[in-house]
Amino acid sequence: MARYELLDNIAHKDLRVAIRFGAGFGDDVGMVEAFPTEFAELQREYPIFFRKDPEGRFHAVALLGFEQRENLYLEGDRWSASYLPGAVARGPFLIGFQERQVDGQLRAEPVVHVDLDNPRVSGDGELVFTASGGNTPYLDRVIAVLRGINDGVQAGREMYAALDALQLIQPVTLDIRFDDSHQVKLTGLYGIDRERLAALDAEALHGLHRSGWLEGAYLVLSSLYNMRRLIAEKQRRIREQEGGQEQAA
Repeated sequence: MARYELLDNIAHKDLRVAIRFGAGFGDDVGMVEAFPTEFAELQREYPIFFRKDPEGRFHAVALLGFEQRENLYLEGDRWSASYLPGAVARGPFLIGFQERQVDGQLRAEPVVHVDLDNPRVSGDGELVFTASGGNTPYLDRVIAVLRGINDGVQAGREMYAALDALQLIQPVTLDIRFDDSHQVKLTGLYGIDRERLAALDAEALHGLHRSGWLEGAYLVLSSLYNMRRLIAEKQRRIREQEGGQEQAA
């Protein structure tokens, strides 16, 4: 169970957060949510797809592995990519909203909360506050990530709705054979239909471009080249596992 508190430099003056990675921190997942505000960075290293939530709304995800608890970017306590998805980089923090008086008006202002039951909250990690109560560089980085996520959530709603209205988001099935005895079939994913995108008329293309969503669609398509890297890493681990089993036998 999560135990969120409003982050405070007095109540949490000694708070430390582990920045290592591993299954113990919940990093052994096959995908994480992605946001349009980070597509440009994500598409260099991760395949980006879409999924539907129970209400039928689309969300973008970065594919990390081919099984529910498989993260092929994890190597021991390292994350083998130069860019960390925002959903991971935020650690135990999230954006909440608090009503405040601003210029005489009651507004919901974004504030930072921390989950004190998150396994990353530990006694040997990065300090969140300095001795004088200011933000450490680590907290400043987290706040920047949270702002990107907050902006990305709103941008995602608009972008995915616009793409869906043009029928550009279509279901895809990943049917992959790694070798003669290992294969996988992933369903429930969606992608950008390249042919439908190429067939859009000038008015529809201009509308996507004006909104900024056309670039995002092409970034999603570009990200699929990372499937080769993911498949190669899966094949390497299969060979490594089978080699270890042969030695044990």
